[in-house]
Amino acid sequence: MKKPFTKPKPLLPEEQEKQLRWYARYSSLAFQMMAIIGLGVFGGVKLDQWLELKFPVFTLILSVVSVFAAIYTAVKDLIRK
Repeated sequence: MKKPFTKPKPLLPEEQEKQLRWYARYSSLAFQMMAIIGLGVFGGVKLDQWLELKFPVFTLILSVVSVFAAIYTAVKDLIRK
């Protein structure tokens, strides 16, 4: 037997503030990770262009390193808070 649809209870102001803090925390963490990875890839591309390499060695290396750096930063931030 299905339960009828009921509206969720409205959140108290302190609960709303707590939810907003969680959203802000995780969204800022996601933007921080994107920035780290983006800068690593951009740096690798520019370095490969500057050295005029046929195979994008530095793009690959800096991409992988920046992904690990972003994960490390995220884990460190999650453990700290």
